[in-house]
This record gives sequence, structure tokens and C-alpha cells, in this order.
Amino acid sequence: MGAPAVPVFDAWLDPELAGRWLFATASCPIAHVEIDARVAGAFRFADFRDGRMTEYAGEYLEIVPPRRLAFTLIMGCRPRVVTRVTVAITPRRSGCELTLTHEYVPVERAEQTEARWTGILYGLGVMLASTIGAAGHL
Repeated sequence: MGAPAVPVFDAWLDPELAGRWLFATASCPIAHVEIDARVAGAFRFADFRDGRMTEYAGEYLEIVPPRRLAFTLIMGCRPRVVTRVTVAITPRRSGCELTLTHEYVPVERAEQTEARWTGILYGLGVMLASTIGAAGHL
């Protein structure tokens, strides 16, 4: 990513920023975001599209600023499936490298999940570029 590690990390835990890209689409930010940014704290993202609610929720397992974040993830449409997401951020001379690992995804959902994360992380890059570019910092 072209952005430094600290703003990239902070974008995962700041409700206003996260609602613009995390689980959002290019044309529709998330309608409702709750983030309790501490280990054992919970998060909830809720969105209303096509007359139905989509919800993403979980609990923070690790928070190591600005390098590592791990959390469980439950999608409202599959409430019995609990997955684990780990985000590792490595500072680089110019920007940072972000590695996302999503574990325990059902095999039949793996390809779709990978594609969804690719789009989500693209949205993170776009959001950071516009936010950092406009203000010089987050």
C-alpha cells in the first residue's frame, strides 16, 4: 500500500473510516458501524441493501498497533460459521505491506471470500489515498 502503516492500521479500528471501506462497496458505505477497539471488544457492521439487512460481526483477538490485528468474523447470513481474520502490516520505506489471512472459511465460499477481500482492500487503498491526499494525514 502507498500509505504508511499507522493510517492503514487505524483505518481498521476507526468507525468513521472503517464504515467507508470495510465490508462496503464503492457506491455504498456501511449504514451502521459499532467498534469497541480493544482485545475482547466486539464490532458490528450492518447494511441495508435491496430491502434486507446484511451484518458482519466479531470479536478482536489481537490488537498490536500498527502491525497486527486479528478478529473473529461472523456473517449474518451464516451465523454458525465463525472465521478468523489476521491482518499483518509491515512498514516499508514507502508505505507498507498488508497481508490478510482469513481462516476457517468453508471450502465452497473460499473463492468468493478471496474476491470479496480483494475488493475490500482495494476500497481501503482508495479511501486512504483520498483521505491522506486531502489532509496530508489521517
